[in-house]
Amino acid sequence: MIQPWKTISSRLLGDFRIFTIRADVKVSPRTGKEHDFFILDSVDWVNVIAITPQNELVMVEQFRHGTNMVELEIPGGMMDKGERDPVATGVRELREETGYEGGRARLLGKVSANPAMMSNYVHTILVENCQLQHAVEFDHGEDIITRLVPVAEIPQLVADGKIQHPLVVVALNYFELFQRGLMKR
Repeated sequence: MIQPWKTISSRLLGDFRIFTIRADVKVSPRTGKEHDFFILDSVDWVNVIAITPQNELVMVEQFRHGTNMVELEIPGGMMDKGERDPVATGVRELREETGYEGGRARLLGKVSANPAMMSNYVHTILVENCQLQHAVEFDHGEDIITRLVPVAEIPQLVADGKIQHPLVVVALNYFELFQRGLMKR
């Protein structure tokens, strides 16, 4: 049976505003040998599946510096310091990034961002009956265009590689499971 590894030491290597990096020394329960691991610590994130009464998904296009490309994604972002409720954060992010609001906001699921080296989780929030209600409120580093995409077109956009952010694809999978009745309604 797989056992947790015992942490011998942990030290902060750097603080980069949106994440920190630490070095952990851990002991393998199988071999007894020490190994170094580098962990990215970040706050949790949210992704929002926002559906209009016309069965459209509220999506955003924005430039992503990691890929150096404009990406088609769903609204989302980091939970601010002090925020504890991912649903409330999702509603806030949806409003700020797109100006849309809706009802019946709820958690569809959560995944580990990357359990090999990251300590945070990504929560998928569903918001129904979304309508444009407000002006957008971008963060200083955001430049976003809102797109309404028919829900029926989403699988083809993923298959064609037009949606390629893995955490967005996971959120869309949660939504597919929800539509099939495999997730709580």
